[in-house]
This record gives sequence, structure tokens and C-alpha cells, in this order.
Amino acid sequence: MTDLENDVEVPRFFLCPISLEIMKDPVTLSTGITYDRDSIEKWLFSQKNDVCPVTKQVVVDIELTPNHTLRRLIQSWCTINASSGIERFPTPRLPISRTEIVKLLKDSKSPQLQMKSLKRLKTIVMENEKNRRLMESVSAADYLASILTTGAGEVSGVDGCVSTEADEALRILYHLKLSPTGLKSLFGKTENFVVTLTRVMQRAASFESRAYAVMLLKSMFEVAEPIQVTSLNTQFFTELVHILVDQISQKATKATLKLLISVCPWGRNRIKAAEAGVVPVLIDTLLDTTEKRLTEMIMIVLDQLCQSAEGRADLLKHGGGLPVVSKKIFRVSSIASERAVRILYSVAMFSGNARVLEEMVQLGVVGKLFLVLQVDCGSKMKEKAKEILKMHSRVWKKSSCIPNDLISAYPS
Repeated sequence: MTDLENDVEVPRFFLCPISLEIMKDPVTLSTGITYDRDSIEKWLFSQKNDVCPVTKQVVVDIELTPNHTLRRLIQSWCTINASSGIERFPTPRLPISRTEIVKLLKDSKSPQLQMKSLKRLKTIVMENEKNRRLMESVSAADYLASILTTGAGEVSGVDGCVSTEADEALRILYHLKLSPTGLKSLFGKTENFVVTLTRVMQRAASFESRAYAVMLLKSMFEVAEPIQVTSLNTQFFTELVHILVDQISQKATKATLKLLISVCPWGRNRIKAAEAGVVPVLIDTLLDTTEKRLTEMIMIVLDQLCQSAEGRADLLKHGGGLPVVSKKIFRVSSIASERAVRILYSVAMFSGNARVLEEMVQLGVVGKLFLVLQVDCGSKMKEKAKEILKMHSRVWKKSSCIPNDLISAYPS
């Protein structure tokens, strides 16, 4: 409000209850209270509130109804008081409505109108959080998942590729940023939707579509039920390996690692991941990266996979496996260090044959474990290191590769 406006008495019902300023675009919430559009949209969507600021009632219906009568009254009042420096607010552009979105979704099922409708829906979903919430409330995910499933099916596209329409539907579905409830519902769409997204990773012509597929899967499995996590097929893990090998983008790589972290606590998934070749790819990536968060995530996945015989075998088979894991102790972060010691514990406990134990000595792994006992680090990490050293102390104490001062310092 300007200094000139301070000399004019503004009717109280012209003021937004949130900003306490004259409403430029008054809209009425489902609770019956009118607010300025910018203020209530920021309250509901940017600040993630779900109650009416005045009544404190939960807002179930998020559609905002323009209060045309009040807007005209405000505009007339501004015109009458123009001589006092009051500027008339222009008529606001009408926002997207629920009715328009529903029509576009129905048109998207028509072959003649599908691509045009999808492009318009993509524009709408990219505009703001309010549009995304509105689209989710009218079950947009159902329509998009159906288009994606059809376009990524066994007989879709050219030479088994994902159709252009399916690519567009995937982009919209990802950018919807569905709520946890919406993400959970995707598991039951039309068929096993995880299979659909696995096909997209396998067949999509563009790296971008494959990235969207893995990032959407990552979000889905963050809210998945155990039954949904334990029913994954081997092809799912094979495609994740391809995403990592192709190095599509840093974002796609991290999404893939987060996805593996979500699904690999289950034993059968560890075996399938190992069989798909995840371990050697992770080791190669670990050898090439110095990025902290990426390293931490790789170490977490390796720790999970090394809890299976298949995962440990692949780690030991790779020439850089043990050396790079040992090297990450005290080099990256406390998280990476702790996971490295856990990996070495799994190897020593379950795969510690004579050859492996000798290799751990020759590569300096045992020396690194002695170092863990001597520095200030987490108690769990120190305890694991002690257990490893006690496990095979008779073998390692005979080695000439371990300095006597370390042996004497070791609490037997």
C-alpha cells in the first residue's frame, strides 16, 4: 500500500487475510474464505500447508474459485479513488481449471488429439506447484500411466522402441512430483508399472527418457511396500547396470544408486543385482570418482551386496575391489569409512580363505584395519575392525608384511 493509499480508508473485506493488502485476484477457498491468489497459493503449495489460515480446517479441495464479484467491487473502488493515487488492478489472467485439465486428459486418449494434448499438459505441469497438485487431484497419473504402458509395450513403436507419446507421458508423470500416496498408487496401474518403466529403460531411444524412468522408479521405491520390493525381476537390475555403464548423467547415476539402496536390503534382490553385474560396475565407478556423495552411495550398495556370496565373489574377482574399498577408509567421510570396514568384515567373515587373507595382507588392508584401532573414529567401526583382526589373528601375525609395532599394539 502506497503513502497516498494511507489517506484513503480501504474496506476491510478488500484486504487479504494473509498479506493484509488489497486483493488483486481474490479467490475463494473450499472453506468459504476469500484470499488473494498469490498469497493463498504460496501458503498451500510453496509452504506445503494443508489448512485454511483463517478457519484452520483441512483443505480437501485445492481448486480456488475466482471471486469475480469482489474483484469488480475492488476495481470499481480503485477507479473512484484514482484521484487519491489508487491504481486500478488489471483483470487477472484466468488460471488453468480442473475442467480444462480433465478435458485434456480425455483428449490424450484419442489418437488424433493425443500429442497435442500431452504437449499442453506438459506446459501446465511445468508452470507451478498448484497445477501439479490440481492434476494429481483429477487422477492425471492414471491417464499418463496408461499411455506409457501402451507405448512401451511389446508391440509398440518402431522396432520395439518406446513411442513418442509414451516419452511425453513419462516426462509429464515425472514432473508431476506425485505425493507419497500418488507414487504408491503407480505400482497398481494397468499392469505391473515397474515392468513398464523397466521396458522404457531398455528400449527408449533417448538417454533423457531412460533417466526419467529411473528417477521415477527411485521416487516410487522410496515409498514402496515390502511385497512390491521383493517381486523384482532380473531384467530390472540389468537395466540399472546399463544406466550406470552408459553414464547418462550424474543425476541419473545417483538416482540409480538410491534405487539400489532402497531394494538391496532384501536378500533375493542382492543375488539378482550381483547376477546382473552390479558389483564390477560399482567398483569401476568408485575407481574413477572423487565425488563425496557418489562415493558414499556406492559404498552403501557394495556393503549391501557383499552380504551375499555372489556379491563378495564379484568383489574379490575384480582386481581393484579390495584395494579401492580399503583406500576409502579415512579418505572420504565417516560414512564411507564405516561402510568400507563393514565390507571387509563380510569378506573376512564369510569368504576368508587362505588366498583372500594373504591378499588382504599384501594389499595393505590388514595394516589399514590396525590403523582404525589407533585413531579416533566411531565405536562401531572400531569394533568391527577388532573383530576382523581377531578372526584371523593367527594367520596375520605370522606375516612379515605387518610391522612388529602394529602387532604389539594389537589387543589380542
